[in-house]
Amino acid sequence: MRTKVMHLTFIMSLPNNTSIHPSTFLLLGIPGMEAIHTWISIPFCLIYLSALLGNFSILFIIRTDSNLHEPMYFFLCMLSVTDLILSTTAMPKILSIFWFHDREIYFEACLVQVFLIHSLCSMASGFILAMAFDRYVAICNPLRHSIILTHRVIQNLGLAIVFRGVVLFSPQPFMLQWLPYCRTNIIPHTYCEFMALIKLACADTRICRIYSLTAAFLTGGLDFILILCSYVVILYTVFHLPSKAARLKTLGTCGSHVCVILVAYTPAFFSFLTHRFGHHVAPHIHIFVANIYVLVPPMVNPMIYGIRTKRIKERFLQVLTSHKF
Repeated sequence: MRTKVMHLTFIMSLPNNTSIHPSTFLLLGIPGMEAIHTWISIPFCLIYLSALLGNFSILFIIRTDSNLHEPMYFFLCMLSVTDLILSTTAMPKILSIFWFHDREIYFEACLVQVFLIHSLCSMASGFILAMAFDRYVAICNPLRHSIILTHRVIQNLGLAIVFRGVVLFSPQPFMLQWLPYCRTNIIPHTYCEFMALIKLACADTRICRIYSLTAAFLTGGLDFILILCSYVVILYTVFHLPSKAARLKTLGTCGSHVCVILVAYTPAFFSFLTHRFGHHVAPHIHIFVANIYVLVPPMVNPMIYGIRTKRIKERFLQVLTSHKF
């Protein structure tokens, strides 16, 4: 009832043909599931805490163990930092909606959240691509691995990935600020998203939509294509190795990275496709997938590398044992 009254007040307060934006938006959370928001918040909170613990552990272990100062683990550190910022950008507000019914978010804060979420997702995709490049060099050109991926090259790759995310998605807040919002200030979502805000605008948003598709292709789409290409070459090289044992051992070094790719890109592509073409998909399903895309990879990535990477697992157990005694 309170939401409907605020919606009506917002509509009545705007003059005809206005180009101003509302001072605040209302985030509904997961529409149709408001009654169980408190229960939904429990796994969400556990996922967030697990993401914090896992990624800080990865950063600590790699920082303190010189044996892990290799390109793959440096890129993993960059991915962990990105995941920490990404989950922290969305999760506190989501929990405040679920726990305290704190649905209001200032217009400027909403634009910042849009920029951070999309640019950080782009950076995460870029670091996964960089890890694929590391596997490609390590398997297809192992003798030159340390020569190609020097500390300077790793640093420059990381800066280029961050720069790409900032440059490609910095226009988003300005585009959204210039649009008129004379329909409603209610966002049926748990966080501010570019396409969710575009749907609230009462103006021609064709350019914004084309830009969104282009930016998505130049980040996640292009990264995914390059990752596939690198793994085609990797598989070609692996299946030309002389022994089965060598093939299995080499493929085993890629197992963790393949799991990270699946965890990152599966919900991302589903969310992207349902936004553009899934008009008959229930809203709560789309929002669940969008939350999985933002919250689950930061939790799962350190688990994958912690469980599947022997050196990280041994170091983690060593740290736990030393603290225990």
